[in-house]
Amino acid sequence: MKGINIKVIPNARKNVVVEEGGMLKVYVNAPANDGKANAAVIQTLALHFGIKKNQVRIVRGMKSRSKIVEIDILQGYFG
Repeated sequence: MKGINIKVIPNARKNVVVEEGGMLKVYVNAPANDGKANAAVIQTLALHFGIKKNQVRIVRGMKSRSKIVEIDILQGYFG
């Protein structure tokens, strides 16, 4: 499964996913401490793609604004 490069912007006004320059930017209103922003990123991406939160996984960048995530869209069909 291929990872998707994203850039996270914490402390935003609302949770939204925007494509800018061939990259996804994930704006989350959670602060970047205690994993709150990472949880908000997973929830925001799941809502954006219409999938469950357990189908989104942060592969790299747990403590960085630049992250690589895997999205398992086919899990519901074969899992």
